[in-house]
Amino acid sequence: MANKSSVFDMIGPVMIGPSSSHTAGVVRIARAAIRILGGVPDEVSVTFYNSFARTYEGHGSDRAILGGLMDFKTDDPRIKNALEIAAETGLNYKFKSIGNSSIHHPNTIKLNLRKGETQIEVVGESLGGGVINIAEVDGFTANFSAQNHTLIIKAGDISGAIAFISGVIAQEKTNIATMSVSRKGKNDVACHVIEMDSGIREITTQYLRSLPWVSQLIYIPDIDL
Repeated sequence: MANKSSVFDMIGPVMIGPSSSHTAGVVRIARAAIRILGGVPDEVSVTFYNSFARTYEGHGSDRAILGGLMDFKTDDPRIKNALEIAAETGLNYKFKSIGNSSIHHPNTIKLNLRKGETQIEVVGESLGGGVINIAEVDGFTANFSAQNHTLIIKAGDISGAIAFISGVIAQEKTNIATMSVSRKGKNDVACHVIEMDSGIREITTQYLRSLPWVSQLIYIPDIDL
């Protein structure tokens, strides 16, 4: 196995690692996570599962995840120095590895992030070719790609909520590509994840946030923009 420096020196700034699953996909998982968090974290715990656990150092996934957490794009040449840059900027991080988890996709990363008083947990999967799936957010099933404009809405589990939210989005004349709703129990908080073909106006997100039964709304434009 090549050491980390030789891997990055060999491929230069255009490709950031020997495998898009282990590098480009990892960067995109991290960039999605910091948009859910609301900015670059002060502290993060990264758990690599399965094949990532065995190869994250040699394939540069450690640098890729830190680069993404600092909002570097997939082709940013700074990624090869992400360990050093993270130390310089004071990003507090730790890595864990779990090499044999049958319940996780082969290329899975769990991020526990903190920024100020805000803490979140994001589970992402790298599917190959830079394509990702954000599988979970704070324990709720999410399953979105971050390739589209995405709304994450935590709201009371009330009758008519799905139809109401869909109706508000319809006024924006944007098409809903996917929509999923999960909850941890009947009449508990429900998490709506809505992927849209185009963006929505700030006035619409403000309106949805103002609803008394909505506890949180996160709007994530296409992370590659």
